[in-house]
Amino acid sequence: MHCDSAVISKQDRDTTQPQRQKYRCSDCGRWFDDLTGTVFAGHHQPLRTWVVCLYFMGLNLSNRQVSHELGLHKDDAQRMTEQLRAGIDSQQVLPELTGEVEADEVYVVAGHKGHPKAVRQQGRQGRRRRLKGARDQGTLAKEKPPILGLIQRGGEVVFHMLENVQQKTIEPLIRTIVTKGTRFYADEYDIYARLPAWGYDHHSVCHSRGE
Repeated sequence: MHCDSAVISKQDRDTTQPQRQKYRCSDCGRWFDDLTGTVFAGHHQPLRTWVVCLYFMGLNLSNRQVSHELGLHKDDAQRMTEQLRAGIDSQQVLPELTGEVEADEVYVVAGHKGHPKAVRQQGRQGRRRRLKGARDQGTLAKEKPPILGLIQRGGEVVFHMLENVQQKTIEPLIRTIVTKGTRFYADEYDIYARLPAWGYDHHSVCHSRGE
């Protein structure tokens, strides 16, 4: 983190993960990005990979199975699961996000043909997963649970599995976790259209362009 100075300038984006914005403190000269100070800081895996890893942990897959599903070395998968467990253990209550917050959704097809037993134990029918599915198609009932990620720049990260991607579903979650008046970065998906009416400073971004 920086020295708590309010004089911060936006710099270039991360060269390997263009979704991550870099910043520089004008007082102390320290560089940081959107994930600094979070459980994901200092790791090269994309945020979506972390989300799917967390989902597989919820299915009680072993580290070896997680590494196979994500196409990672088993040591990398083990480090990721250990990091996530440590973050979960330290998170006793939902944080309050403020300042600048980014939102995005990930759609995971529930289960994988290689592990039908693990999926059945969770009460779901096994299907092959993917990181991103078609919007408006993701629901728990259709075995494509949407996961909403809320990231405070330089602060906490919250993931929440949704029943569906509708305004009435995300509104109470956002109101509970994100302080009113917060600058809210989200794309132009219509579920975010009422952010200003809910009391947030909505700034539209285009994730496909690396914003």
